[in-house]
Amino acid sequence: MDQFSFLNAAHTAYFAELYDQYLQFPDSVEPSWRAFFQGFDFGKEIYDEEVASSKDQQFVESSDGTVVNIPENVLKEFQVVQLIDGYRTRGHLFTKTNPVRERRKYVPTLDIENFGLSQDDLDTDFSAGEILGIGTTSLKNIIDHLKKIYCESIGIEYMYIRKPEEIKWIQNRLNVNENHPDFSSDRKKHILKKLNEAVSFENFLHRKYVGQKRFSLEGNESLIPALDALIEAAAEKDVKEFVMGMAHRGRLNTLTNIFGKSAEYIFSEFDGKDYEQEIFDGDVKYHLGWTSCRTTDSGKEINLNIAPNPSHLETVGPVVQGIARAKQDGHYLGSPKNVLPIIVHGDAAIAAQGVVYETVQMSQLEGYRTEGTIHIVVNNQIGFTTNYLDGRSSTYCTDVGKVTLSPVLHVNADDVEAVVHAMLFALDFRMEFGRDVFIDLLGYRKYGHNEGDEPRFTQPKLYKAIAKHDNPRDIYAERLLKNGVIEKGYVEKLEEDYKKKLEEDLESSRKEETTQIFPIMQDEWEGFSYGSESDMMETVNTGVDIEELTEVAEKITQLPEDKKFLKKIKKLINMRHEMYFDKNQLDWGMGELLAYGTLLKEGHNVRMTGQDCERGTFSHRHAVLKVEDSEEEVILHNKLAEDQGHFYIYNSLLSEYAVVGFDYGYAMANPKTLSIWEAQFGDFSNGAQIMIDQYISAAEDKWKLQNGLVMFLPHGYEGQGAEHSSARMERYLQLCAKDNMYVADVTTPANLFHLLRRQVKVGFRKPLIVFTPKSLLRHPKVVSTKEEFANGSFQTLIDDETADVSKIKSLVFCTGKFYYDLLERKEKEERDDVALVRLEQLFPIPTSRILEIINKYEQADDLVWAQEEPRNMGAYSHLLLHLKEMRDFRVCSRKFYGSPAAGSTVRFKRRHERVIDSVFDKTIND
Repeated sequence: MDQFSFLNAAHTAYFAELYDQYLQFPDSVEPSWRAFFQGFDFGKEIYDEEVASSKDQQFVESSDGTVVNIPENVLKEFQVVQLIDGYRTRGHLFTKTNPVRERRKYVPTLDIENFGLSQDDLDTDFSAGEILGIGTTSLKNIIDHLKKIYCESIGIEYMYIRKPEEIKWIQNRLNVNENHPDFSSDRKKHILKKLNEAVSFENFLHRKYVGQKRFSLEGNESLIPALDALIEAAAEKDVKEFVMGMAHRGRLNTLTNIFGKSAEYIFSEFDGKDYEQEIFDGDVKYHLGWTSCRTTDSGKEINLNIAPNPSHLETVGPVVQGIARAKQDGHYLGSPKNVLPIIVHGDAAIAAQGVVYETVQMSQLEGYRTEGTIHIVVNNQIGFTTNYLDGRSSTYCTDVGKVTLSPVLHVNADDVEAVVHAMLFALDFRMEFGRDVFIDLLGYRKYGHNEGDEPRFTQPKLYKAIAKHDNPRDIYAERLLKNGVIEKGYVEKLEEDYKKKLEEDLESSRKEETTQIFPIMQDEWEGFSYGSESDMMETVNTGVDIEELTEVAEKITQLPEDKKFLKKIKKLINMRHEMYFDKNQLDWGMGELLAYGTLLKEGHNVRMTGQDCERGTFSHRHAVLKVEDSEEEVILHNKLAEDQGHFYIYNSLLSEYAVVGFDYGYAMANPKTLSIWEAQFGDFSNGAQIMIDQYISAAEDKWKLQNGLVMFLPHGYEGQGAEHSSARMERYLQLCAKDNMYVADVTTPANLFHLLRRQVKVGFRKPLIVFTPKSLLRHPKVVSTKEEFANGSFQTLIDDETADVSKIKSLVFCTGKFYYDLLERKEKEERDDVALVRLEQLFPIPTSRILEIINKYEQADDLVWAQEEPRNMGAYSHLLLHLKEMRDFRVCSRKFYGSPAAGSTVRFKRRHERVIDSVFDKTIND
């Protein structure tokens, strides 16, 4: 008996809806129905030609072997459902979204014949229309409805999303007014006003500053009314702050017409005036950031931030995420959606730059989540001079968004209402689900890469089309005029009024002799000053009352009694308790954890991220403990006191570039938090070299940005080969200048404790690079007493306390782990004629202390700089540049090498011992 015989009698709308559910979410369908539909799809695929000859019914073998008779009317309903599914999944490939190029052809098409339907079916009514919310209606109406939703100015990709509630939300939203905007006349006039500002601003600059680079928005001006609509609508949804990042294309337009930066300042920057500040380098105008407070049309006040950015495209993306997260943690802990990140990409960059992928992969991770970002691609279809066909392998530049199953909307930039409509869709999705949305704003670039470039060299055909193409404002104005929304001359009046204002700003700007750069987020930096080099060298009291220290030590060396931990964890925590309370010999891990604990007790937050930093690559930290049976996380540092700061520590994804960018942004927006990024090994930081070069070393000079990010870089030669021996100290030291950062290579737990506390206690912020140890984490001599933690301050240089000054012939300066290698030899040979002095801070160099030590050991006739790194690496060249006395030093190091260290353990030991030999025997030469 046919178990599906009721197909002949039941309502077809039910089957259509059930089949639609099966196509989208197979597992949600009752198993017997799922088996039936699987059999139907299987049979249709294999027996299409045979079944086509059947007039009345189709015979399909179900996956369980049952032969099912499908009436023709039910079969047709299924085929219409497949057509609907085809538009949902592939409709974006057949849209009218390209304003200046003919779209590529894709097969198969959405022609009804590809779904087993024919022209004879167009007037037949199908219950499948109820799936779309238009009721039972003709196939022709269903197709018209689908084309309006999926194939006009907006193409949307979303069917790969795996959450039914998100799919249903999107489909319900698309069915409203057939995915078309329905704006009032007043709203349309406002959109036209913002579009006119965008167009007129570019025209004004083009006339007044002929040939100057501005990286105009022309061809994508609809971005401005879209951003305006986004801000206004988001404020109504209780968004309080926006954090935005974008590269140079259209940035000046956005700064003026969205962020409210006076055109007067921009004109001053175009005029090339000197800066108001004397000690300041500044940057080109289209890299600068801005912060402003905007009052919306409904009277709500919102804070707008656009982060400064370098020319390295997409670098600003993770920085924006970090700023947003810092604001969420600092001000909106219970309502993080109140901060909205927006990133504006270029099409070539989003497709090609790996940091985009890294940043996207962060979006749902606990340590980096920002509750959804709106990504907007200003799609010029060209990267500098490279056509999109040579710029990516993927169909779309936005395909990276599919990594996190984010919806992607492709929009014709000439249809400004569609662009605004898509932006409002993106906002609502983000606010509903807390996830990323991508908008691909498909336009063009009116001029070359910059306004002095000739684009016809490489795209002559395209630029002939662009030259004849009306701008989006004129296209929209013509449409509004035709529909009776505006009268003739309306746009001309808008343009005249706006340009009159620009002329006034230009006149005012030319009365000023200098230009001024404004750092962003000054509300977060109230009470902080800019630190000079002399400020950086001042001694800071970083000691702690010993009772407070003991209280912290007690709390972080006691496990909860009601939870079960591994025996090794119990042993570790007991050892820490013992080293503090019984032996008074605190190791590196304990010193680090006490620094965090005391700062937390004082009300400061501490954030630390990095690959495996919770435990520590070398198993020394164990800041996050796992309960053995449940893997529940226990963070003892968050149980110190009721009014303490919060300890945020997260294992990061396997990224350096994006993670450093994120944590840099976090530190930028939250200067009262100790923010730390730890490299798994020091040389891993070279994956973040762009962040180091563009932000960490130069941001204060370029953009007046302070930042207190700490970078932990494990460094030291232990015979493990070339990889991971060196953190490339020389690269950081080469970037040091005047007062741009701290660099340290400390040798005792107490000095690390004071170094970290100093980072928070000073009244300014500088990046801090710390070369941290590996083997020294458990070295018996690398210990400090609790009194050394409680008292004193950071020591930039540590003298040889055991030396008898009158006996010293060789005065040896060194840094970091190599000190203990030299100390071992000194003690072994009982050399009382050698003093070992540790340089703990490599920048700013403690010149006066070095000279004091040299003068102290006046009988020494052999001044030595000793390092385990090759001569062309390490700190030697840095010291030679900054300390003239270094020219008289004898240098003991490995020879010049291209690789940091030898792969052979035997060869490594031989070279290492030779350097040590040369320190203690000056007759040994390289």
